[in-house]
Amino acid sequence: MTADPATDVFEWDADPATDVFEEHRTLLTGVAYRMLGRVADAEDVVQDAWLRWSRADRAEVREPRAYLVRITTRLAIDRLRRAQSRAESYVGPWLPEPYVTEYGDTVPDAAERAVLADTVSLAVLVVLESLSPLERAVFVLREAFGFPFAEIAALLDRGEPAVRQLAGRARRHVEERRPRYDVDPGRRRELTERFLAAASGGDLDGLMSVLAPDVRLVSDGGGKVKAALRIMRSADKVARFLAAVAPAVGSAATLRPLEVNGGPAVLVLSGGRPDSLFQLDAREGRVTSVYIQRNPDKLRHLAER
Repeated sequence: MTADPATDVFEWDADPATDVFEEHRTLLTGVAYRMLGRVADAEDVVQDAWLRWSRADRAEVREPRAYLVRITTRLAIDRLRRAQSRAESYVGPWLPEPYVTEYGDTVPDAAERAVLADTVSLAVLVVLESLSPLERAVFVLREAFGFPFAEIAALLDRGEPAVRQLAGRARRHVEERRPRYDVDPGRRRELTERFLAAASGGDLDGLMSVLAPDVRLVSDGGGKVKAALRIMRSADKVARFLAAVAPAVGSAATLRPLEVNGGPAVLVLSGGRPDSLFQLDAREGRVTSVYIQRNPDKLRHLAER
């Protein structure tokens, strides 16, 4: 701490270590979340990375960005491996914890924004859950953040040929399994409004007009609240389910629009508390996927939004 003799005002000296870490915090959080699918876990990993950074001999660190990404990635891989046994006992379908992606002016380039939105989408994260921890790390670093293969190899202590193989295998896996959808946020927002109007009014015909014939509904309650225990498929089944349950929820709820996981979503509040979060994937003007997050543990962080 120093004092200005002219004003006798005390000011805190800048901490270079903190400044460097804060400069890269957004990147580190993005890497950790895409690997783990949970905001709380990602924040824990980033906090652990900070503790290691604060204790490191920074005079020996030539590239702080690479050093911090390496720490974060390895911590996330360790956490993923520990979590695999818990995932096997999860009740019902699994969806990632919603991640608010209202980038504002922090991502000015439209192409970069589209890449970031796609790699954090629910559709992609659900597929990433089926990759091995190493495959997931390579995919995230390469596809989401554009790290060169040589740098990824150094980060993971693997040979570059092996990393290229992991990247190719992960990319094929994701491309084969993720649902196709339109990324235009304006179209998705308009379709979301039409969908919600029909669902909240119990309008079966209205729902059928916006749902694709092969639409699927994925609902995550985590065994803690009521939710469909299996993925529901076909427009008829999804429409009848929503027409039956949505009006009862909507009659005593407040709807709040958000941007999460790179696309428009609607947070349903009941008694001022998050009850569920709806997000849609769409293609050619029809809803192809309906995601409903109801697990209270995954909605708690949205209470202040």
